[in-house]
Amino acid sequence: MDKVTGKLTVFFDDPFWVGVFESADGETLKVAKVTFGAEPKDGEIYDFLLKHYNQLQFSQPIADEKVPEKRINPKRTQREVHRQLEHQALGTKAQQALKAEQENKKIIRKAFNRQKTEEEKQRQFDLRQEKKKQKHRGH
Repeated sequence: MDKVTGKLTVFFDDPFWVGVFESADGETLKVAKVTFGAEPKDGEIYDFLLKHYNQLQFSQPIADEKVPEKRINPKRTQREVHRQLEHQALGTKAQQALKAEQENKKIIRKAFNRQKTEEEKQRQFDLRQEKKKQKHRGH
């Protein structure tokens, strides 16, 4: 049975506050990004997690090569949390996952727009052909 771990990083990305949710499930990592707007308070973040966690759009899972974790002293864990709070930055794997998801969405959007443009061109062409036929029918 794999352990699922979650991590939330909130940082200021001018002009908004942004939260990055990381969900690690054994050997895979999924990431979701949320824009908060104004600086969220702890209670607001907790409330957001309770109400909207199921609606988060996580990225495709990426491979996460980690060394197996061993049991860590709780005081050491607390010190690590304080260090991370002082140095708030996105993990490089999270950045890569967000970038990959953004690229995937961009490719899908481009393909959809290209198809839409082609359909519109075809429709305009058909209209022109129909007009030509109507003109010639009158003679």
